[in-house]
Amino acid sequence: MAVLFISQRRADIPRLHSAFPDVRRINPDQARVRVDSGDRVWLMTDHPGWPSLSGELAAQGAIVVVMSLTPNEAEALQALQAGARGYVHTLSPVELLGQVALVTSNQGVWVPAELLSKVVGVAFTTLGGRESLPQESLSMLTERERAVALAVAEGRTNKEVARQLDITERTVKAHLGAIFRKLGVRDRMQLVLRLARQDEQIA
Repeated sequence: MAVLFISQRRADIPRLHSAFPDVRRINPDQARVRVDSGDRVWLMTDHPGWPSLSGELAAQGAIVVVMSLTPNEAEALQALQAGARGYVHTLSPVELLGQVALVTSNQGVWVPAELLSKVVGVAFTTLGGRESLPQESLSMLTERERAVALAVAEGRTNKEVARQLDITERTVKAHLGAIFRKLGVRDRMQLVLRLARQDEQIA
């Protein structure tokens, strides 16, 4: 399994090289012929074709993580929609890059914490929101758990959910733990997919 850094302009990212000494830099054109299934790909957003390239490489079985110098929720959602398993700041610390690699290699999805709630909310709306939810998606949850699940799916942080439902953040976390267990999901993004009956997208 190769570790590849794809960029149109940047020659190297020292932190990426520190995290993965065997990383090799290639350009977008080279990526289309060199990337194989199982390769870990760190893809820069420094060229207009990065979303389509992400989709192509993900379809080939590569584990794609998109890197951006100016991360934002719209671009993060675009990356996930294009098949990427992760989205990170280009200048992330070495330790964080290692965590991203571990999560994405184990079928998880990584988005910076400060963007996660917003991305989840946009994804939920894109999939139809509350109006499109089949009743069976929430049938195994208590009334309070349903309220927490829907608030989280709509993009609210734990603090915002606590304020909205007049409960503590600790209680929100406890409810989320129960929700994740009952629905068989690992994180907020998988919760949205589960509620929207997109189970086949959860690896």
